[in-house]
Amino acid sequence: MSQAPADGGFFPMVYDELKRLAAARLKHERDGHSLDATALVHEAYLRLGAASFADRSGFFRAAAVAMQRILVDHARSRKASKRGATRTIAIDAEFSDADTDPDLVLDLDAALERLGQEDPSSAEIARHRLFAGLSIEESAEVLGISRATAFREWAYARSWLATALGSV
Repeated sequence: MSQAPADGGFFPMVYDELKRLAAARLKHERDGHSLDATALVHEAYLRLGAASFADRSGFFRAAAVAMQRILVDHARSRKASKRGATRTIAIDAEFSDADTDPDLVLDLDAALERLGQEDPSSAEIARHRLFAGLSIEESAEVLGISRATAFREWAYARSWLATALGSV
């Protein structure tokens, strides 16, 4: 784990990595989408404000939550009225259905909130995987847990979310 820079700001140190993660997260968005990787990273930075973080792990935890909030807010602003439609989704790190279906982003956010009350560590892994685009290994490093534990937490979260969202 990296220690905080003298000025307490991790953003300059991880900007390229955050932009890469954001680009991967948004790659399934429709053409001409108003939110791009740069905008997502910059909005996350603004939402983090003048907060200081003790280490890289704390920064990435906060950034994952900020990016989740931004994507959920964006989905709310463009929500289409598709009531009553049935859907089949697969919960994985390439959760592309959530990129194009604002209702699904909102449902996923609500399900993550419920999972967080039952199992906060699984919800945090899911947040990193689905909203920040971190790999299992990156998530394990950020959370300070073993790779095996991260895989177990992700498997549980994926199954729990699939059930909660009515997926197969």
